[in-house]
Amino acid sequence: MKADELRKMSIGEIEAKLADAQEELMKFRFQQVTGQLTDTSLIRFVRRDIARMNTIMNELTAEMEGEA
Repeated sequence: MKADELRKMSIGEIEAKLADAQEELMKFRFQQVTGQLTDTSLIRFVRRDIARMNTIMNELTAEMEGEA
């Protein structure tokens, strides 16, 4: 997911996407341990998406605190 798409979302929507991504990462890790995961680069992409979502959420909350 691109950062521009995330910036158009509300904090609640980003939190929902973040929870889904974390669950997906957990599934990929289990698959890797059991030897079922063939494309290990998926883990890296999901981790980067999670980091991107966390960064944008931090930006949004800092922006909201600055306005108040």
